[in-house]
Amino acid sequence: MNQEITVHLTDKPAAAPWGEHNLISFNNSQITVHVPKNKNWPLREIQKAGRQCYNLGIPRLTLSGKNWDIDSQWAFYQGLSNHKKPCQLRFAKLPAEQETVLQAWLKVHSWAKTQINASAQEKSPRALADNAIAFLEEIAPGKISSSLIVGDDLKNEGWMGLYSVGKGSDRPPVMAVIDYNPKKNKTVPTAAALVGKGICFDSGGYSLKQTESMSNMKNDMGGAATVCAALGLAILQGLKKRVQIILCCAENLVSGHAYKLGDIIHYKNGISVEVVNTDAEGRLVLADGLIKASETGAPLIIDAATLTGAAVVAVGMDYTALFALDADLRSRTLDYAAAQHELVWPMPLETWHRDQVPSYYADTANSRKVPMGGPSGASNAAGFLSRFVPNDGKGWLHFDLANAFQNDASALFGAGATGASIKTIAETLLKEVQ
Repeated sequence: MNQEITVHLTDKPAAAPWGEHNLISFNNSQITVHVPKNKNWPLREIQKAGRQCYNLGIPRLTLSGKNWDIDSQWAFYQGLSNHKKPCQLRFAKLPAEQETVLQAWLKVHSWAKTQINASAQEKSPRALADNAIAFLEEIAPGKISSSLIVGDDLKNEGWMGLYSVGKGSDRPPVMAVIDYNPKKNKTVPTAAALVGKGICFDSGGYSLKQTESMSNMKNDMGGAATVCAALGLAILQGLKKRVQIILCCAENLVSGHAYKLGDIIHYKNGISVEVVNTDAEGRLVLADGLIKASETGAPLIIDAATLTGAAVVAVGMDYTALFALDADLRSRTLDYAAAQHELVWPMPLETWHRDQVPSYYADTANSRKVPMGGPSGASNAAGFLSRFVPNDGKGWLHFDLANAFQNDASALFGAGATGASIKTIAETLLKEVQ
């Protein structure tokens, strides 16, 4: 089928012979998406319709008609997207301002998904850092500066979490610091700092994963891609404040040089951590990133990571789990997520969660010696991270990206990266620091 098919949107149910419960119907070279007014979660239904249209194998689609607003078009596009064999989509006409926003969404999500879906073979820690810098330099030419701390220099400068996790690989770990400074003035204060987990492949280390768990671990740098894409989107939508990104990039592999169970990691802020699970590596690298972010003096610190399987168990594959000790900031962020039609769910976090992973040999352990860290595993991981942020967690947000990647195609997404929470983090930047 080579012809271009038009797709219309209506709030009326499908008539016979398709049936009132069908999401799509056909008439010659036209598809109609049916989402009645009384339907719950209408954008979700439109995204499902997009997925159904993709499964028909039609190579080119055009959205047509006055009912396609920016959010419904985006939902359809999300369902239609596929990494292996994309379908060409022509969007319906929008007002100029909304067209600009839609193109920004497309640009940053395409970049993030490409990074996350790339194989570990082509995505070393250095390559990920370089790609992130190039992406942001393209968006904000002349306003980006960057520096890299690589391999043994991490050890020499005291970034022991990232160094320890990454030293087992022949491709050295990298901390990338990317500075968006639109006024090009180094004395301008940093308004926000973003920290991204960039584990380019996660074997689990000596706490080795099973094949089914390891097969998609190329996606474990999803946090790094997400914060870069979010900053890019905020810039495209008018962000004028200085923001720094800290990417913690490494491969968690097994070798004679790899870190081991029982190792003690000493962090720059004086905290010592016993390693009881080498597969709880994300929080170890993020700890360094959060210390670095704290050094900027930014009043807003946001980290994003595909951090815990416990978060997936808690909220499923539809939601991002949000943790914060700052209740007011958490509440506002949930409002930003709702305005962007992204599913973000607040999870329990109190200061005492940091004491839920005790150690006989250090200030804390990095997990418990049970699968997924045991009860409240995601909250305990967030509690661990809270040890490394200033001001008792005021101004800090932790996004555990349970829905950043789909191992298999679903009714909503093709297999691979979803772009979850990019818009929410961008909107948080725009609202909190402007």
